[in-house]
Amino acid sequence: MRRLLSSLAAVSLLTVQQAQAQLACLQPHERSIVEVAALRSELMVLATGCRQDDRYNAFIRKFQTDLQGNEKAVGEVFKRIYGKRAQQEHDRFTTDLANGESSAGMHLGTDFCDRNSILFSEVMALPNAAALPAYAAGKDLVPATVEMCPQAAPARRQVAADTKRR
Repeated sequence: MRRLLSSLAAVSLLTVQQAQAQLACLQPHERSIVEVAALRSELMVLATGCRQDDRYNAFIRKFQTDLQGNEKAVGEVFKRIYGKRAQQEHDRFTTDLANGESSAGMHLGTDFCDRNSILFSEVMALPNAAALPAYAAGKDLVPATVEMCPQAAPARRQVAADTKRR
């Protein structure tokens, strides 16, 4: 039993360290930009998986100008980090983000929609787009298996390998 608890504690610590490393190369304002992109992605996955397109469209309409600016800013972050590979890495990140969120949703099963639909109500209650970064930061929406930083890639591969072994 002790061995099992020790193993679980070690895996938990590793996961926390990997989650912190995934965005470690970002400056604080860049982290906010990425977290808002993760919020948008989470809501898109929620809308698709839970048939809540109307709520997603209302979110996009309410924050459209700021979301467009945020997407441009995400592109600039990738240019800073990856240079000529920026678009390729941005596309990979976007796909990995949606896949990570979808995977989490599959693990919750039918509970996913019930547990996460509140996000739409909460985000639509925000007074303006300036509140999006703080809201997104409080939701921890970037899965531990998704990274942006070049040095975090080995950790991501290790998590994926560990997942396949189970």
